Amino acid sequence: MRRQVFWATVMALTGALGALSAGAQAPAAQAPAAQTALLSDQVLKNIQVLKGIPIDTFFESMGLFASSMGGDCTYCHSKDAVFNRDAFAVATPRIQRARQMIVMMNTINKTYFAGQTKVTCFTCHRAAYSPETAPRFTLQYGTPPEEPNMINFVDDPRADAGKVLDKYLQAIGGAGRLQKIASFTGKGTYAGFDTGFKEVPVEVVGKAPNQRTTIVHMDYGDNVRVYDGTNGWFAGPDAPVPLEPLTSGVLDAARLEALAAFPAGIKQAYSQWKVGSTIIDDKDVTIVQGSNPNSPLLPVNFYFNNDGLLVRIVRWNATPVGPNPTQIDYDDYREVAGTGVKMPHTWTISLTYMQMTIKLDSLQANVPVDAAKFARPTPSEGPRFGPTPAAR
Repeated sequence: MRRQVFWATVMALTGALGALSAGAQAPAAQAPAAQTALLSDQVLKNIQVLKGIPIDTFFESMGLFASSMGGDCTYCHSKDAVFNRDAFAVATPRIQRARQMIVMMNTINKTYFAGQTKVTCFTCHRAAYSPETAPRFTLQYGTPPEEPNMINFVDDPRADAGKVLDKYLQAIGGAGRLQKIASFTGKGTYAGFDTGFKEVPVEVVGKAPNQRTTIVHMDYGDNVRVYDGTNGWFAGPDAPVPLEPLTSGVLDAARLEALAAFPAGIKQAYSQWKVGSTIIDDKDVTIVQGSNPNSPLLPVNFYFNNDGLLVRIVRWNATPVGPNPTQIDYDDYREVAGTGVKMPHTWTISLTYMQMTIKLDSLQANVPVDAAKFARPTPSEGPRFGPTPAAR
């Protein structure tokens, strides 16, 4: 089993290119509305390579490094960085090498691929510290594992994306009933790398057509993620700054979670569709990929089982070092009382820097929801990047 990338050690990854500073619904065919981004070299210090990019994209890049190497952040960093912020700035030999590798990768892409990020860390490392130079017969003559999370897959010209999406809407209650869902509130538990997999209380609220807020009641303060239909924010003791605006692909991920909560709008969210098939957990699934021409956002994959239910969404954020995936798996569909609509009560979110699972014990629809739930959250006064509760 691969080493788990706990959030505390993910924070140590910031030292690979810099250390922490002491202070510091949109139209479907367009990217989510831009906010004033907090840039990497404004929040972090000693940035050598990834300058001038939004802080949330910076951390997505760090996650891509960790996933590509098959380890956690302390592989490159001083082990002291988990508990000592000053150690983030220690330029270890591996950090120096990481900087060189990024320059090499950028040179290859600029020289041979017109600047497109075709070669990434994962291209050579494939979840290993050192790239292999000799062929492996187990790969050449063995049965390769099915990889369902594909940006590029063979389009099935016989399939109709509209029919697949219609089957999904019918499977969860029908378009007419779905349009009557104006709001929902849910309570349950959250467990992830940032809690040491200890279950803590969580609240999820949504309002049609595309607002969603998640509040995780951590032992050391609340983590709040808000999407108001256009903009998004993250506030909490784990955030790199007291209030982090979401930008680009990270903001689009929040939009997708809201879209999944009110799925009647999925068909209108993208103007181009393609359909394929793959296997998840030894079961056949249909992939429906949505995209918008001239959009800076990468395509999004929706996965449906034979019953028509949505079981997974995968999206990629375009970072300076390659496309970074987010995977959301949905399970435990149950009918919400009084609606005739089925909604998932469990979902697992997998990122390259952490993983978390939300399980709802209760879910109510068409209940009053205070508009303040979707307002810009109050900046967190909690500790920045402290160790996880399990590590304290």
